[in-house]
Amino acid sequence: MNFDSKNLRGLPLSRREMLHRSTLGMGSIALASMLNGQGAAASLPHRRARAKSIIFLFMSGGPGQTDTFDPKPLLEKLDGQPVPESIAVNVPKIPRSGVNSKLMASPFGFQKYGQSGIEVSDLFPETGKMVDELCVIRSMNHRIPVHGPGECIALTGTAVGDRPSMGAWMTYGLGNASENLPGFVVFLSNSSGPAPQRAGWGAGFLPAQYQGTVVDSASGVPFTTMPSGYSNQNRREQLDFMKWMNERNLAQVGADSELEARIASYELGYRMQASAPEAFDVSGESESTRQMYGLDQKHSAEFGKQCLMARRLVENGVRCIQLRNGGWDAHGSLEGNHRARARATDKPIAGLLQDLKQRGLLEDTLVVWAGEFGRTPTTEGSATGAKRGRDHSPAGYTVWLAGGGVKGGQIIGATDELGYVPVDRPFSPADLHATLLDALGLDQHHLSYEHKNRAEIPTVFGGEVIREAFS
Repeated sequence: MNFDSKNLRGLPLSRREMLHRSTLGMGSIALASMLNGQGAAASLPHRRARAKSIIFLFMSGGPGQTDTFDPKPLLEKLDGQPVPESIAVNVPKIPRSGVNSKLMASPFGFQKYGQSGIEVSDLFPETGKMVDELCVIRSMNHRIPVHGPGECIALTGTAVGDRPSMGAWMTYGLGNASENLPGFVVFLSNSSGPAPQRAGWGAGFLPAQYQGTVVDSASGVPFTTMPSGYSNQNRREQLDFMKWMNERNLAQVGADSELEARIASYELGYRMQASAPEAFDVSGESESTRQMYGLDQKHSAEFGKQCLMARRLVENGVRCIQLRNGGWDAHGSLEGNHRARARATDKPIAGLLQDLKQRGLLEDTLVVWAGEFGRTPTTEGSATGAKRGRDHSPAGYTVWLAGGGVKGGQIIGATDELGYVPVDRPFSPADLHATLLDALGLDQHHLSYEHKNRAEIPTVFGGEVIREAFS
């Protein structure tokens, strides 16, 4: 379709019109790279990539490390007693440390699993069966004891929430391997709390096209169903006209990443309407696969479907998938809280790992399990029995990695005898981010974007790759 105004044809061009048309042409060149799914800044990896995609299982609210993957037998012996001075003296002076509260034994038992014999909480019997695929890092720490800023530092590198998320950096650096789907997809589940932090999937100062696309697990990407009365042809004509108008506007206003992203999103939206809905349709999966992910059980069906969709998105070339499961904030009734959250996530996560492995996808897919922080070894307040809970503890917590070149069946780092602070190989969120980028072939020091006359990199506060995590 040609949308040039007829009354301009054959007439001499004014200086303004000439600049307008030439700017529009140059803008179209930039947009072409955006619309083909790569993005103007996309580049080849800096080094050999171990993984092609990443699935980040974010357990929002702060799972207790001593209740999940970092058992502390001493807590059972000292249950109800004060924190020993020998350990309390090393606890950082941060709010909500609980250092003056009574110690609380975990209400959960631990078992050794696999050839590695790594101990896993009774909360995760299914994930425990996959423990030989896991690299458990028990020595994560930072100093932010509040959910919102904690999520921001865990997913963006700073507590302020004004920088790009790791998913945005990854798609900026590598582009999108899928023509018909977003490069960065986000699922939200159990939104009872804490409130999702949009910065965790935002683009920050990067062009807006690199932000995550939030997907509804029930219906897939919103508004991708073709409206009634439209065919692919007349929908194509409509979008071509909208693109023409938006490009003219872009030429007038100059560089505008949000407008450029909107133009690109219309085009991507068309491609998703035309060919992508099947990526989110799990109805064709076998009954055994559905059961593997826990879709046949009410408590795990929602997160199970998201995990299954994550596998399908990896198969379709999506670069980064973030699954945010909320509700792990157990200030009271920790036993009931963690049991409910584990029932919702354990089988789906184990199913995801098993399914990726049997399809030969795990070696190219890095799976990460983490929260924004852990929980104190002490009880919060004066509650007793099953009503006891724990406060926030960023001073020491656990994450695990699997796939993507990771050496499974190993533990890296350690916390003290009560699980308060790292005593061996302490790591920061920046270290974890550098490691995830490295797995995708991206060097944190060579991935940059000029912002306010400064070459910004993903790990602004430093960060070292956890080399021993990989085979």
